[in-house]
Amino acid sequence: MTTCAECGFVYDLGLAPCVPELAEAEAGAYARLLTSDVSLLRRRPAPDVWSPLEYACHVRDVLLVQRERVLAALRLDTPVVESMGREERVEHDGYARQRPSDVARQLKDAALLFGDVLAGLRHGPAGWERTLVYSFPERAERSLRWLAVHTLHELRHHLIDMRRALTSQGEAGSRHGG
Repeated sequence: MTTCAECGFVYDLGLAPCVPELAEAEAGAYARLLTSDVSLLRRRPAPDVWSPLEYACHVRDVLLVQRERVLAALRLDTPVVESMGREERVEHDGYARQRPSDVARQLKDAALLFGDVLAGLRHGPAGWERTLVYSFPERAERSLRWLAVHTLHELRHHLIDMRRALTSQGEAGSRHGG
């Protein structure tokens, strides 16, 4: 099993059938964080580190893109999925300008949509074994079981990133009298 060196997430493919419920719970955790002070949510802790709001927008879009990828793999034999353009989306979709309450609602809806598609795979093992060619972390043929677990990793990893950014900003604000 693969483990993320940064966050410790273990790619246990046996988790795949549980991902719909786990993704919904993770989306709820993001929504709670999105009630923080909007100035903290929009502030980048460093120029090359996303703001908490940008992380939340990214995760919302990951859920929507992954849903489409699952649907493509159910429709086509081993489709090649292209990059979602994660860096470009930050600017093109104006992540930093979005309303946190809207993002919270959209993130929860995206988790439900993604989970509903995955829940359909529970009716038999064949769906989980459908494949697609995925480009990250390296280009490889991956099962939908892997895609589900990878998406859960994205949710958990970026929740840590978001909490870290909020914590560092809160500490910086208190050090500077803000």
